[in-house]
Amino acid sequence: MIKKSQTDKKTKKKAITFKLFAPLAQKVAVAGNFNNWDPNSLLAKKDSNGNWTAKVNLSNGRYEYKFVVDGNWIEDPNSKLRVPNPLGSQNSVLEIK
Repeated sequence: MIKKSQTDKKTKKKAITFKLFAPLAQKVAVAGNFNNWDPNSLLAKKDSNGNWTAKVNLSNGRYEYKFVVDGNWIEDPNSKLRVPNPLGSQNSVLEIK
């Protein structure tokens, strides 16, 4: 799940929050074309209910991403947009306008 919040008017970027419910996970990150698919650059934080959140500022555009849960790459279960990737699976898609 993705939440869009306020816009940073100086850089024209929007604060984006990625959310995933994974109560048994030990580590969750978000990797996508906005961070060179680095599974360690955008780490999520877990709350007491098992919800993980990660925040990033992004400019308008189309982004592909996946959650990395304990080393396993998964699609965002709440994302309605997906595209095939070269690895034979799908990436979740986020469009910011």
